[in-house]
Amino acid sequence: MCYWGECLRFIMSGAAGFIGSHLCDRLVAEGHHVLGFDNLLTGATRNIEHLTASPRFEFREWDVCRPLDVDGPIDGVLHLASLASPVDYLAHPIETLDVGSAGTRNLLEIARRHEARFLLTSTSECYGDPLVHPQVETYWGNVNPVGLRSCYDESKRYAEALTMAYHRVHKVRTNIARIFNTYGPRMQLDDGRVVPAFIDQALRRKPMTVFGDGSQTRSFCYVRDLVDGLYRLAFSDERFPVNLGNPQEMTILEFAERIKRLTGTTASLDFKPLPQDDPKRRQPDISKAKRVLGWEPKVGLEDGLRETIEYFQKLPATLNA
Repeated sequence: MCYWGECLRFIMSGAAGFIGSHLCDRLVAEGHHVLGFDNLLTGATRNIEHLTASPRFEFREWDVCRPLDVDGPIDGVLHLASLASPVDYLAHPIETLDVGSAGTRNLLEIARRHEARFLLTSTSECYGDPLVHPQVETYWGNVNPVGLRSCYDESKRYAEALTMAYHRVHKVRTNIARIFNTYGPRMQLDDGRVVPAFIDQALRRKPMTVFGDGSQTRSFCYVRDLVDGLYRLAFSDERFPVNLGNPQEMTILEFAERIKRLTGTTASLDFKPLPQDDPKRRQPDISKAKRVLGWEPKVGLEDGLRETIEYFQKLPATLNA
């Protein structure tokens, strides 16, 4: 059923990615039409192949850093394209900066021309290695602007500033989501993030890589919950950033033990040096999301992890190699 009884047409960057593909599912299921773009640098067509038979979904391989226009009416522009994992953005720092700058500008221009809504998926990395805990939207962050991670951090911080400029100058109806650690089916096994890395290593009974002493904390939100937050935000009148994530905080060591128990693995832990500027604590304050969107996570960690583990177990052997 369409939101508020309206069946709308959205364009989405990053449609073949982890979160983007799940948001496509939600929009199509609600009766909306989606025209998805992805350059497939990190996205995969297998994530959206189940949607290709739907008359409400269309996909085009395209880099949104290049100028583009779309025929017909557009009600919403959803900008999810980004290299979000350390492995990817460290390998492609210029592309990461481009999609946060030129890509954001191109899509904001489409939203302006069509008088459409615009949603930017930003990140908790805007807070850097935070000195405020838990992190609230009014915190300005502790970010190294020239560190190895800066290509990702600063691309998102610039994208937020550009989004707010288009709202203030051109009156575009904008929304900004600051996404905290999200996990679930369709993540890439080799993207360096802790959830797929631990699950992959556990299933193959390989040593599970722990950076530092494992005392750093993270908060893990299941993708279905995150998409529900994005969907609600995209239809809201909130123009300033909103945290979306699960406030349940745990250490990386605790998380590793949880994965070991759920997979039944005999894998050991392999401790390695902590990467530069790696946040020591990460936990969202979601008071604003509760108040403005009526949203909070519902999927328990173990339930979400079981679904994620099952997804990885069913992947073709060539992807698990």
